[in-house]
Amino acid sequence: MSFPGNGVPNRAQGIAMSDSKKKMTYADAGVDIDRADAFVQSIKKIVSQTPRGGVMGEIGGFGGLFSLNVDNYQKPVLVSSTDGVGTKLKIAFMTNRHDTVGIDLVAMCVNDIIVQGAKPLFFLDYFAVGKLRLDIAEKVIEGIAEGCRRAKCALIAGETAEMPDLYKEDEYDLAGFAVGIVDNDRIIDGSDIRVGNKLIGIASSGLHSNGYSLVRKICFDVLKLDVDSHVPELGKTLGEELLTPTKIYADAVTSVSRGLPIHGLAHITGGGIIDNLVRIIPQATNFILYRDAWDVPSIFPFLQDAGGVEEEEMMRTFNNGIGMIAVVPETAAQDVVERLAGLNEKAYIIGEVVKRKKSDKVRFQWASKQ
Repeated sequence: MSFPGNGVPNRAQGIAMSDSKKKMTYADAGVDIDRADAFVQSIKKIVSQTPRGGVMGEIGGFGGLFSLNVDNYQKPVLVSSTDGVGTKLKIAFMTNRHDTVGIDLVAMCVNDIIVQGAKPLFFLDYFAVGKLRLDIAEKVIEGIAEGCRRAKCALIAGETAEMPDLYKEDEYDLAGFAVGIVDNDRIIDGSDIRVGNKLIGIASSGLHSNGYSLVRKICFDVLKLDVDSHVPELGKTLGEELLTPTKIYADAVTSVSRGLPIHGLAHITGGGIIDNLVRIIPQATNFILYRDAWDVPSIFPFLQDAGGVEEEEMMRTFNNGIGMIAVVPETAAQDVVERLAGLNEKAYIIGEVVKRKKSDKVRFQWASKQ
């Protein structure tokens, strides 16, 4: 293509030009459009394995289409969330294993919308990389698709951004976006929480996707381990432990919410049990946690001992074995635990809501197991 002259001198006239000069392409700059197109085609089959009623069209368009059926809702409300995986991605790079972080991505977003009573509808992802490698990218998308299947939502669209010089070789970043639906009068917002309500903790699968900057500092800088190191306390290699995917609680929350009173739900992510429970309980209340009320996975005492991490710091950084907390009336607590057990979820009565005193400096305290 040639451009017509406009009487303005060419800014490149002072640079030696040659008719034989190589014709530059986007690929020469590090962005391969053909490879990106091939990637879209290769993942269509993967995406098609996350079906859900309402999905229209297929991946590859400018936007994902979803037809919302509101027949079963009086006043439907859409609930959305966006999140990433954080520096847990560093472990994927170190192990060259990329099929699990996609599950983490879905979990971090979906778990944030189900705490408000929402049923997941669809998911979108953003995958940014310096140079697109199809083998790595496909594994990442396979993990995202698996996460969507576990959450019973559809992967309807995404963005793959190839940005040379911004990311190191074979490294990438991920972001996710989840949308769900809930009837207005069934939104769980903590407003029904009362003094005397019990805290039901649902077990985590391990670290989930929080605190990994501290984890890496302890494991690699202090202990001088590598991802292939077998850790006797864990019964597996460090890499296997650290890549354990975040648990998705969509089925558990949906089942418990059906017929049982749930006054509040907290997804235990960054900030741990303390800061995340404070987000949902009323200002006039505090909460008590029962000591030794739940099984703590071995990764947490391992990190605490190795890093000399104080108890309060552990409680504000990690989930310490509890990935989701339901606040329920005392009369329903045992029923909730039993229903979760029927879903093969480990659940424990881990504390209670109490009245906040004017003299209280903090929002929680420990107590003996009841």
